[in-house]
Amino acid sequence: MKKNILLIATGGTIASKNSDHGLAPLIRAEEILSYIPDVYQICSPAAVQICNIDSTNMEPCHWKLLVDTIRSNYGDYDGFVVAHGTDTMAYTAAALSYMVQNSNKPIVITGAQKSIDLEITDAKSNLLDSFCYAADEKSQGVQIVFGGKVIAGTRAKKIRSKSYNAFDSIDFPFLAMIQDGRIMRYIPAVPYGEPVTFYEKMNDNIFLLKLVPGISPKGLRFLFEQYDAIIVESFGVGGIPASISDIFYELHGKYPEKLIILATQVAHEGSDMTVYEVGNRIKKDCRFLESYDMTLEAAIAKTMWVLGNVEREKEAMEQAFYKKINYDLIFDALLQAH
Repeated sequence: MKKNILLIATGGTIASKNSDHGLAPLIRAEEILSYIPDVYQICSPAAVQICNIDSTNMEPCHWKLLVDTIRSNYGDYDGFVVAHGTDTMAYTAAALSYMVQNSNKPIVITGAQKSIDLEITDAKSNLLDSFCYAADEKSQGVQIVFGGKVIAGTRAKKIRSKSYNAFDSIDFPFLAMIQDGRIMRYIPAVPYGEPVTFYEKMNDNIFLLKLVPGISPKGLRFLFEQYDAIIVESFGVGGIPASISDIFYELHGKYPEKLIILATQVAHEGSDMTVYEVGNRIKKDCRFLESYDMTLEAAIAKTMWVLGNVEREKEAMEQAFYKKINYDLIFDALLQAH
């Protein structure tokens, strides 16, 4: 019996047409299915449109709408395919990894670099691969399917702005590859031991502070006053430069309840604040958390999830942040040292 798979359309390049002001998402969910008639040989598809936006405009409220749609249809479908713009796809995949946990049904996110109504496009192959993966008995959890690659939802990053091979899996193997409708799995799926859990709350009152050489302390007081969490996108393995370290000490003492997380601007191999003096001392004194080998997109989404769903007590938030979810943390040695 063919699996029932629900297409959830959100807009993006895959659903775009030319307008007077450039590409804009104008193609609706049912029309998207009409461009891939071969999908009916793979599964029994249905479609729903929840928004029709450029993914630049994707916000946590849209993630909640996605989760609500998946939850309300969870009993009626065997899997889900989300058609999404590529620019914020990695953020959405990470967010859904935290907002829908332990799903034995696959939630596949895909999109395209070219619109589906074009003669030459990656949209059709990406969609068919996504339906193929969603309809497979061994698929589960949240992942991106793009360019024949299956990437865990927390490990994906857009690395090219125009090419068809736009996404990569950062410091983690592809879960599978798909070629001519055949799935070659590299990481076997292990059924979840707990029931599926849906989370709606995402606290987006966070700020991403990107360090640059000679960064000024101007504005730091405002950030500590206004935001529940600050993610510091640091250099290399991580540290706080002398130009702002004194005020960080001062503000941490004044606002001890704030969640401070250090990430790195380097795409691969993660952070480790203990390596250099510029990171080691301030981590101990201010109890910085670290993203370690998490992608920046995953660290941002997880911080929103922690703030929205975990008791606002430092120990509880730390424990939740370092809990492994959908392959988001790999380096056990660093976590044990923490």
